[in-house]
Amino acid sequence: MNQPLRALVFDVDGTLADTERFHLRAFNEAFAAEGLPWHWDEALYTELLAVSGGKERLQAWWRRLHAQVIDIDGHAVPDLIERLHDAKTAAYEAMVNEGLVELRPGVLALMEQAGRHGLQLAIATTTSPVNVAALLRRALGPQWRLLVPVVGDGESAPRKKPHPQVYLQVLARLGLPAPACLAFEDSANGLRAARAAGIDTVVTPTAFTRDHDFGGALQVLPSLAGVGVDDLLAWRERAHAAQAVGAAA
Repeated sequence: MNQPLRALVFDVDGTLADTERFHLRAFNEAFAAEGLPWHWDEALYTELLAVSGGKERLQAWWRRLHAQVIDIDGHAVPDLIERLHDAKTAAYEAMVNEGLVELRPGVLALMEQAGRHGLQLAIATTTSPVNVAALLRRALGPQWRLLVPVVGDGESAPRKKPHPQVYLQVLARLGLPAPACLAFEDSANGLRAARAAGIDTVVTPTAFTRDHDFGGALQVLPSLAGVGVDDLLAWRERAHAAQAVGAAA
């Protein structure tokens, strides 16, 4: 018997808001402030997004540039990455506070409609809690935690997507089984994480992720503009009906 839909779980970067171009700008500002001769363009950043998590992305970039370099005392590289990530986070938060980062089309309307239908809202992201709070405080107001009480982030779930850790944490905090939830993602890593946790997933790619493989998604859409709860229920019903037919064949 199919579970009724009881919660919507949103990724943040790329899903709630098209944030990656601002993250890219913030990374480059951090490099400049540190006096490093690094500059990521959109093509390179698109490639680096295959690595989930800002610190992890910096580590992957360092290894690419300095594969043969040995950090003798074991602290120099981690300290550099920590400084860069802190500077990048501060630069990104400033952009959010300036109103440069906005929710993607249809996101706020769907959240509001979900609330009227009695659906719970949750976040499952690999980004930092500071980034989550900055965006949602700006978009939903200072009491945003009342609207989205369950948040799994890069601090609570250190094993980054495509590992399902953050989704498994969110399910536990919601107290719900995976079939009672629906996830929203923008990337292949996010889709793989949600599906590994057993959650049906709607994908809304960005310019940075549009070439990813989204096989297994419930729906792949340009955005959530015009999408309502009734649409979500219809998509789930069709998918579950198709699965039942396949199982009986």
